[in-house]
Amino acid sequence: MEKKVSGSDVRPDTPEFWVDHYGDTLYRFALSRIRKPEVAEDLVQETFMAALRSHRKFRGRSSVRTWLIAILKHKIVDHYRRQSRAAATDDMDYAADHFDALFDPGGHWSFIPAKWSVNPAKVQEQKEFLDIFYQCLSKLPRRMARAFMLREVEGESTEAICKALDISATNSWVILYRARMNLRRCLETHWLKIGI
Repeated sequence: MEKKVSGSDVRPDTPEFWVDHYGDTLYRFALSRIRKPEVAEDLVQETFMAALRSHRKFRGRSSVRTWLIAILKHKIVDHYRRQSRAAATDDMDYAADHFDALFDPGGHWSFIPAKWSVNPAKVQEQKEFLDIFYQCLSKLPRRMARAFMLREVEGESTEAICKALDISATNSWVILYRARMNLRRCLETHWLKIGI
C-alpha cells in the first residue's frame, strides 16, 4: 500500500523518486487515453513539470500517485481541448447517411439490433474484444471518440465533457448518441459475428 506523503516531507530530490516510482503508471494511464506513445510521453513530462512547480502546494490528502494522476488528467483534457479547436471537421455531419439507414421513414428501427448474450465483465477482460473495441473507437472522429471516453471510461459529467470539448450540452448528447450507435454497429460487425 502506498504511503501518503505530507507537504512537509517533499524534498528537492522527490522528482527523481516520482519518475522512478510513478513514471510507468502515468505513461500507461496516458497511453490508454491518448493512444499515441509520443504524445503520452510528452503529457507525462508535462505532468512531472507541473508537479515540480506546484509540489509545495501538495497537502498530502491523497497519495502522491493519485495527485500525479489528477495532474495528468488535466493535461490530457488540455491536450484534447487544443486538438478539438484545431479540428476542422464537423462531428454533427459525420456519417449522416449511416444514421438514416438505421431507421425506416416512420422513425422505427429498420432492423432489430442483435442481442448481446455475452457477460460484459468477461468480455472487457478479453484482449480480443479490447483490440476490436479500440479499432472501432479509432474509426470515430476525434471529438466523438473523446466524448465517449470521457463519459463511459472516465465517468465524466455532461458539464465536464462540454467544458473539455468546448461544446453545448445538446451537442454532447448528440455526439455521445452517435458514438454509441457507431460503436455498436462496428462491434456487431466485427465482434458479435465472429461467434464469441
